[in-house]
Parts: sequence; C-alpha cells; structure tokens
Amino acid sequence: MSLRLTNTLTRAKAEFVPLQAGKVSIYCCGVTVYDLCHLGHARSYIVWDVLRRYLIWLGYAVTFVQNYTDIDDKILARAAAEGSSMQAVSERNIEAFVADMAALNILPADKMPRATRSLDAIRALIGELEARGAAYSVDGDVYFAVLKHQGYGKLSGRDLAEQQDNAAGRVASSEEARKQHPFDFALWKAAKAGEPSFPSPWGPGRPGWHIECSAMVREELGASIDIHLGGADLIFPHHDNEIAQSEAATGQQLARFWLHNGMVNVGGQKMSKSLGNFTTIRALLASGVSPMTLRLFVLQAHYRKPLDFTAEALEAAATGWRGLNAALAVGRIYQGLLGWSESTAGDLAALPDELQASKERFSAAMDDDLNTAAALGELFELARPLRALANRLQRHDIPGLADLSLGGRWRLLLELAGVLGLESEQPRLPTLPGSSGNPATSAGSFPSLSETESPLGISAQGCDGEAIQALIERRKAAKAARDFATADGIRDQLRAQGIELIDRPGAITDWIQR
Repeated sequence: MSLRLTNTLTRAKAEFVPLQAGKVSIYCCGVTVYDLCHLGHARSYIVWDVLRRYLIWLGYAVTFVQNYTDIDDKILARAAAEGSSMQAVSERNIEAFVADMAALNILPADKMPRATRSLDAIRALIGELEARGAAYSVDGDVYFAVLKHQGYGKLSGRDLAEQQDNAAGRVASSEEARKQHPFDFALWKAAKAGEPSFPSPWGPGRPGWHIECSAMVREELGASIDIHLGGADLIFPHHDNEIAQSEAATGQQLARFWLHNGMVNVGGQKMSKSLGNFTTIRALLASGVSPMTLRLFVLQAHYRKPLDFTAEALEAAATGWRGLNAALAVGRIYQGLLGWSESTAGDLAALPDELQASKERFSAAMDDDLNTAAALGELFELARPLRALANRLQRHDIPGLADLSLGGRWRLLLELAGVLGLESEQPRLPTLPGSSGNPATSAGSFPSLSETESPLGISAQGCDGEAIQALIERRKAAKAARDFATADGIRDQLRAQGIELIDRPGAITDWIQR
C-alpha cells in the first residue's frame, strides 16, 4: 500500500507521488511571533512533524521549510503596549518558539525564513504581479486584483460572485472604496506614522501577510512544491490568496497537496483568548504535563478532526504514556540485566513473522492518511509484554530466556515510536538490593537469587543463542562485581533448563544443550 493523503484542493484522498522521485518539498505556515505558542500550535506542528518523520522513514529526502511572520499588526500592537520594538517582540518569541518545539521533540525545520529577511523576494514578486496586470497600486498601497485570477477561491470552494452578493448593501470602508473589487487584498501597505517601514518602488511601507509566504516558498523551494501545510483556519483567506498570487506570477501550480489540521476545542468550545480557555504550551508543560503525554494526546485523534482538550482526556493520555514509556525505557534502564542493543533497529531481515506483520500494520495505518490513532494502537500491542517485563524487573525478578527474546520486539517498538516522535522519558529508577546506582550500569545492580525466588521457568528449546549468551554475559558481570550468588544462581537456573555452561581459559564461557 502506498501513502495516501487527503488533499484539501481536490477534497479527496489520493496517492502521494512527489514531483521528483525520492525527494519531497514541504512548506509549513509558521507562527506570527507576537506571543507564546499555544495548544493549537502544538497540535499543528506535532502532526506535521510526524508527516515529515514518516516520509523520512519511507526513504524520502525531505526539505522542510517553515517561516516566521515577524512583520504584523499584532506584533506592532504588542511592541507599543510594552514600549519596546517590533524586533524585540519578535526575537523574544522566536526564542520561545524554538524552546517549545524542542521540548515537544519536534524536528527543527531545514530552513526557517523570516519576512524581514525576505524583503527582496517579496518586492520582486509584487513587481511581477503588477507587470502582469494582476496587481495595482493606490497611494503607496499595492493590491492583488482577485478578478484577474481565474478560479480564485478554489481551495476553500468559495464562489467570488456569491461572496459579492452577500456583501451587497454593506457600507464600504475607506480602504475598500479605493479597491477595484471589495475582496482585493493588500500586497504592500504604505507606511503609517510611528510604525517601522521598509523602502519599495511604491514608497516606504511593509508587506502584506499573504505575499510573505508566497515569496518565501518560491525563494526557498521554487515555483511548485509537493506539500503545503497549515491549520484549517488558514484555508481562507490566507491559502486561497497564496495560491492566487503565486500562480498568477508563475503560471504553475503552487502545491500539489494541501494538508490542513483540525482545530483544538477546550471543553467543546473553540480555544480563544476571549473565552479564557487559551493555554500556552509553556504553561501546560509547567503544570506537570510531560511533553510526550501531550504528544500522545495529540496523536490519538486524526489530524483532520477537531481535537477536544479536557482534563479527563489528558489524564487518559498520561496513563497510556506511562505504560508505553515503561516499555520503551526497559531495555535502557535494565541494559545490564537484559543486554539488549539498539544497533539492529530497522533490520527487516532480522524480524520474525510476528514482528514483521506488526510493522506492516503500522505502515498500513500511516499510509491511510496518517492514521496515527491506529498506528498508536499497534505500538501499545508491541509494548504489552515489554510493559509486563518492566513491572517484573521492578519487583527484582530475574529475567528468563523468554524475556530476553523480547529484544527484537523492543527494538521495533523504539523504531516505530520514533516515527511518531515518541521517546522514552526517564522514569524514577528502582533501587535494587545492594545497589547504590543505576541498575543499567551499576556493578552491584544484580539482584541476588535465593531458594525462595522463582526459577527462570523457560525451556531453552527453540530459544536462540543470543538470549542464552545474554545470560552468560550477565553472569560474567555478576562475577566481576563479586556477586557470586547471582552468578551461581544463573548457572543453576540454566542447568535446570537443560543448558550447561563450560568456563574456559581467557574468560570464555561456552554452552551446550543437554
């Protein structure tokens, strides 16, 4: 099965085929840096991070561009309220954005252009539109003429004539009175007193919001790209306007696929500052919610559907993450006991049929328009025996041969969780008898066996040599730590299962099955 994505432009799910074989170009609309990022930003950037990670996992060379809007009325208003500058507000919030995204394990974009650093590209694009008759200037302002672009509104499905009929009878503002059509939008805004401005052929001013993204897409990725991303609230007017101005200038399709994520609701209501249900990423993490809990919470819903944020839903995600985290962490925390290595992760040839089938089900879910909820379900199934093992090891049980054979399952879980950007968060380490340190590394971290403790209880028949060798290595480590009770216990337990150890010169131990 190939990757199929729901394209907002066609309103249908279609097979994703890039413009250039093996390479994918992606542009993601970034933040307007006037404030801290909120839960809606977290939802959007987490799901697009997963798309990017999955494409990379599939073997594509991905170029991911995400912009900063650092010229905007909201930034200027914040600067005026603070008595600071547009640059100061922007820089502070860009720094906060980088920190918040890192906390959520979101990969940094390959390129992060800023509007203030793309002014030459913006002015050039506006000049081309004016030369083609798709834009016109009025007293230092430049507008895009929507009637000059056939099919304006094709992304949102809005009919321009219908919109004009609905607006009939409305008193036009002074700005609208200067336009050729009420829905023409600004490409360049003439300077206002007290506001920062930049030189241009039309006089000092600053760019409009929509033209910034069109210019940065073309400057960084070219006239036509594979995927354009954003929230559903950007479909109209922002993305409709991007399409109109870009395609009017280049004559080429701006993006083959347009993907949009659903909005975040809080207790059934749209998240907004006016309703007082606005939550920043920083405040949420500061309240004790772990980054991976938030990531899991977001991925439990399909990216195109609304996401309802409630305390109960977040607590359910926290519970789910605790179990998954235990499974992800077990091989690292108890490396001294289990001897598992991450180096063979992703080796398809080494996967037994059961794990190969699990990997294929994960891929099938992701290929179906990034069905992360189903993909997570596969992770939880993989994690089940690993979580049980973690619980037993916390009780100081000695792992058996069947436990040791779970190493391949653990490696696959790490690999697939990584595709979703889920990484183990270090839990509190259990304290083992005679140990003062990390059970994964401490020389005294092997729990002693006694006659009352349960045996390995696993037949060696059918068990691979790697699992037996892991027990041998732990026996060597126990002997090196002068924990002879544990070393002798491992020998006795293996002997009871039909495995005889043979110690040879040079610290070599062989084994035979009786």
